Amino acid sequence: MSKVMLFFLLSWLLGNPLLAILVLLLIIYFLDRQFVGVLPSISKPFKRSRQISKLRQQLALNQFDVSSKRELARLLLEKRNFREAADLLSEVEAHSEASAEFWNDLGTAVIGLGRIEEGEAHILKALELNERVKYGQPYLTLALAFRDKDMEKALRYAGQFGTIQSSSSEACYLLGSLYQALGRKEEARASLDESIAIYRTLPKYKKRHERKWAFRSFFKRMTL
Repeated sequence: MSKVMLFFLLSWLLGNPLLAILVLLLIIYFLDRQFVGVLPSISKPFKRSRQISKLRQQLALNQFDVSSKRELARLLLEKRNFREAADLLSEVEAHSEASAEFWNDLGTAVIGLGRIEEGEAHILKALELNERVKYGQPYLTLALAFRDKDMEKALRYAGQFGTIQSSSSEACYLLGSLYQALGRKEEARASLDESIAIYRTLPKYKKRHERKWAFRSFFKRMTL
């Protein structure tokens, strides 16, 4: 009701309903970014594009800059440009064999290209070097990769992610989703309930990151 009243107030003030809708959406967006954190950042893609452009310029001047290639590959992974990221990482493999972050990024890129078993091997190598690399995120990558291919393996990896991220609503949401896909509704409900319960106990600084997973858990729970 308050949003409807705000809309009519804006329409009256601005004299244009379409402009009022645009202003209302902007207000909702900025309030979400400030206090909720469910909506994606508008500025992040632009910042990433500037970083990518800067790194390309650096590599044009020095094609042997290993750190710039790895950073560029990481940004390309965020854009889901898996082919170029994999090519860049292959170029620096000889200089990065002892890096868990490198093997995780390479595995993620290869999985994105559809070579799941090869990517799994790279990520498992990363976890051998450092089981807590990227705070367990590689396990989540593997769980998602095998979700439609090997559900039991996906559940195992999701469980390992949950072990490392024991206070993660995201981990419980993923487990709930996987259980739901398997038709194991009681276990799905339990995982989604745990996701919501974990969120309620989190300190304020962590709630912002986990809030969207708690919301998703709540609405998915209603469909079971």
